[in-house]
Amino acid sequence: MGKTWEDFPVGMTFGTPSITVTEAHLVGWAGLTMDFYPLHMDREYAAKTPFGERIAHGPLTFALAVGLVGLSRVAEDAVIAWLGVDAMEIPAPVHIGDTIHVEVEVAEQRETRDAGRGLTSMRYRVVNQADRTVMTFLMRFLMRRST
Repeated sequence: MGKTWEDFPVGMTFGTPSITVTEAHLVGWAGLTMDFYPLHMDREYAAKTPFGERIAHGPLTFALAVGLVGLSRVAEDAVIAWLGVDAMEIPAPVHIGDTIHVEVEVAEQRETRDAGRGLTSMRYRVVNQADRTVMTFLMRFLMRRST
């Protein structure tokens, strides 16, 4: 049966593998989403910004974080549905060449009227190679219960 809601008590933590963000990620994301904003795509434009160089799209960083958590296989088949994301903050940029990973903490669990399902909120902290937080957010899931 795999993991269930009961396997994710409040306070539980886990980490993910890491990935190095490359120019190919930015170009691929821009092509997929049609987000060709010059801060991400134009080296000369970006050099004149406070960042001094191109940076990753915020939604790209979010997508990579979600993917890294999925790669960790921690939840296995416990998740029935993703219910949303809250409280996203981006305190620092992700640069080409940065290596990021995600640190996750189970923040909340609630029962539902359906004894076979439970709600879980997990706090994601995306961290670069210098242990600097580059993004945080709260993910909400509907999970399968063992009962």
